[in-house]
Amino acid sequence: MTHIRKILPFILSVGLWMHNMNAVAQVPDTLSPEALREIVLRNHPVAKQADIIIQKAKADISIARAGFDPVLQHQQSEKTFDGTAYYRYSQPELKIPTWFGIDLVAGTENLSGNRTDPQETKGRSNYAGVSIPLVKNLLMDKRRAALKTAQLFKTASEQEKKAILNDLLYESTSAYWNWVSGYQDYLLIQDVVKVNQQRMEWVVKTYQLGERPAIDTIEALSQLQSFQLAESQALLEYKNATILLSAYLWNGNGEPVILPEQVIPAKRVLEQDVYALQLPKQEALLRTALLMHPELKQYDYKLSALGIEKRLKFQDMLPVVNFKYNQLGKGYDLLKQTGPLFQNNFRYGISFSMPLRLSEGRGGYRKAQLKLKETQWDQELKSLRIVNKVKTAFNEMETLRSQLHLQETAFRNFNRLLKAEETRLLAGESSLFLVNARENKALEARQKWQQLRIKFLKSLVSVQWAAGQLFQ
Repeated sequence: MTHIRKILPFILSVGLWMHNMNAVAQVPDTLSPEALREIVLRNHPVAKQADIIIQKAKADISIARAGFDPVLQHQQSEKTFDGTAYYRYSQPELKIPTWFGIDLVAGTENLSGNRTDPQETKGRSNYAGVSIPLVKNLLMDKRRAALKTAQLFKTASEQEKKAILNDLLYESTSAYWNWVSGYQDYLLIQDVVKVNQQRMEWVVKTYQLGERPAIDTIEALSQLQSFQLAESQALLEYKNATILLSAYLWNGNGEPVILPEQVIPAKRVLEQDVYALQLPKQEALLRTALLMHPELKQYDYKLSALGIEKRLKFQDMLPVVNFKYNQLGKGYDLLKQTGPLFQNNFRYGISFSMPLRLSEGRGGYRKAQLKLKETQWDQELKSLRIVNKVKTAFNEMETLRSQLHLQETAFRNFNRLLKAEETRLLAGESSLFLVNARENKALEARQKWQQLRIKFLKSLVSVQWAAGQLFQ
């Protein structure tokens, strides 16, 4: 650990820390969970993909709004045959859809020729009118359903983003604590190797002075070699944990970054008093999970969208009754010729149609009902799974905390026995074999204590993740 600390504070420019839009990215000599969270949320591709989901939902709203865009259209036709000008016709028209299913129209017509349809008005004329659905599509139609659904899915996409970030932060934070665990294990074995190197030198000197038998040198060497092998394995696991953590480190240019060897876990993380941490309450976790978990919130919007679909399918069981009315005028100046409705210069029509068996309407409406019920059951199952997940994560957290107390006590007792055995060895009242045995037990207890500590800290993350609140 000494040779690592000598190079502090060494700052590497690796594109992980953005001070402003044009600043050089840097990573500090230590990495904390908060810094990792900021890097992941800002630069990780999955986080950027989550933003794209919302952008796509906004694009869908824009597409749905096209059903309410004013439409300008123009028709023009002409027929001449065997020297006879049958007709020449032009009709520019503006159509304005409204939210309530009513379409407003206005346009002009110009008809001339020798063989025109007597039902049509020759010369220049103009009109303005409405088209109103009286039964089907009056309260709901495809345009309104598409826009309402798109708006719901936009809000649902925000919950989907939260769910994605919740999982991403859980994975990255777990990788961080595995990295911290690997670093702690490596430092622990390093210290043990140094102690055994010193003990080896002492045994060799005492053997040379004739105070210890030759077999003690073999005993000391065997213990040292076993710890050197453990040190090599611990270094390998630490390096692999670094690589796995680096998978979550990306710079502002969208490039993956390998965590430099000089970067170590933040000191406060290594020295944090886990017993002083405030633990969440299970009741509050469950209440928050059922109300705010993003995966459950998505079901609320799915059900709302299916409700809209159900209302739309109900329209297919209604008769089509459409009313159209146009106020007509000569020439192109409609305003000067507008008079009372249904008295002069008007055209209206009513159309009616209705399938006699309503097979498509009844089938579509029944299917919409079943989809709604199916989604409600899915929501119930998801709620149960989330509740069970929170409870199991909470139980694990509480159990690990009690185990941590016991294991720390066990380690301190084993360490006292080791110190006492070392004192007896120096006094010539014990053997190196007993010291090594005590040391192995103390090391095993220390490693298990450190592992439980990391598991406990990870369990705090698991509880938040299970409740769907890790992204907040």
